[in-house]
Amino acid sequence: MAHSDFRTPRLFVSGPLAVGETVALDKEQANYLMAVLRLPADAAVLVFDGVSGEYRARLAPTSRKAAELVVGERTRPQPPAPDLLYLFAPLKHARLDYMVQKAVEMGVGRMRPVLTQHTQAARVNLERMRANVVEAAEQCGVLHVPAVEDEEKLERTLARFAAEEPGRRLIFCDEGEETTNPVPALQALGRGPLAVLIGPEGGFSEAERRTLRALPFVTAVPLGPRILRADTAAVAALAVIQATLGDW
Repeated sequence: MAHSDFRTPRLFVSGPLAVGETVALDKEQANYLMAVLRLPADAAVLVFDGVSGEYRARLAPTSRKAAELVVGERTRPQPPAPDLLYLFAPLKHARLDYMVQKAVEMGVGRMRPVLTQHTQAARVNLERMRANVVEAAEQCGVLHVPAVEDEEKLERTLARFAAEEPGRRLIFCDEGEETTNPVPALQALGRGPLAVLIGPEGGFSEAERRTLRALPFVTAVPLGPRILRADTAAVAALAVIQATLGDW
């Protein structure tokens, strides 16, 4: 597959996209292209919708503050969506933004906040999360835009996991493992649909750890000899999973 062109501005737009179609830009997108980037009429812009692939379009201003894009040739086809479910205890503000953005870069297919006993953030701003997903996809040349699912309590996720995610293994990142090397446990799983669960800053409670370890679809893995912050643990876990069992 061709690599993304990082020298051309890139926008996520509503699809479906096709050659010759016209895409209306919202106020923020038009302002970004014409006022912030100061692009002239007919300037090239890459567009993607998460479904149709990536296309090269040209900027067509309709007034001083409004514009549309005329879609030209397709530059990259749409790849299959990554089959990696990312479950995580939400953090606060900027660190949650960072975690979400890195998850997109690391090839997550779906993400869902789960509320644990030690979760710090009482409320989850899903719209802000979705905005961060789009921004990360735009900046990093990602074609798939991961779905952000509604938050729910960890107990509910686990109660319905086997029925709604048949055959999917849940990788539970547990600092209580006796070993510090996650690779052997991951290699033992073999290929197949996966989910990864990252806990909160305070870690999982002992009751949560006992529940997770008792479930037949759960595999506990360590993340090295050091205690990691939750946002760092997310990047470390996704990296080792992708390198061992994923699309790296």
